[in-house]
Amino acid sequence: MTSVPRWVAVPAALGAAFVVIPLIAVVTKVDWPRFGALVTSPDARQALLLSLQTSLAATALCLVLGVPLGVILARGRSRLVGALRPVVLLPLVLPPVVGGIALLYAFGRRGLLGQIGGIGGHIAFTTVAVVLAQAFVALPFLVLAVEGALRTLGTEYERTAATLGASPSIVLRRVTLPLVLPAVASGVVLTFARALGEFGATLTFAGSLAGTTRTLPLEIYLRNETDPQAAVALSLVLLVVAAVIVAGVYGVRGWRR
Repeated sequence: MTSVPRWVAVPAALGAAFVVIPLIAVVTKVDWPRFGALVTSPDARQALLLSLQTSLAATALCLVLGVPLGVILARGRSRLVGALRPVVLLPLVLPPVVGGIALLYAFGRRGLLGQIGGIGGHIAFTTVAVVLAQAFVALPFLVLAVEGALRTLGTEYERTAATLGASPSIVLRRVTLPLVLPAVASGVVLTFARALGEFGATLTFAGSLAGTTRTLPLEIYLRNETDPQAAVALSLVLLVVAAVIVAGVYGVRGWRR
């Protein structure tokens, strides 16, 4: 490890404290005697189950769409691919509520696609809308993971396989995808985490209907107005889940090394 100037430790410590102190504050505010009852209430369990179901569905959707998209962005050389990259990554910097409005005007009852066959009346403010909102904001994480891994690996192995007579499909299936599998696994974990924590786009596009679209982040937001202790307890649940996910990401990276 290269030497680091001692003065760097001061802002580094402040940065770490800036992240750690709020997390500790959440833990200190938990009503431990009531914790079990708060996180196992019918509304809390319903919201948690819905969050897990929709996040898994959104992650699966991102996997189906994101891996091919990442491959195209990494290996494509056309101007269209160059123009597509910033558009695909736009949800990373777009305010979630703007993403929700965009989805509403795309798939809503009077949206761009919603008017086709009346599908808008069957998507907005439903569980499907939750999945679409989560996938919209989480997709770039998987795309970046796949694209970054492919750019780092280069094309030497793929060109060698092609020289030996392998078709593009065989190269993709037997060379490219196995090489980026650890990156895909890491991207899937991050995608699931982002989907699980989604709030703004979900609220705007899907609403907050108990049992249908009210995910755990929405339940926490509502509980904070009526029962702050319940909000803190549920926040701790998400905090623990996030910690497990981060540990999983580092585990995948260790596997890659």
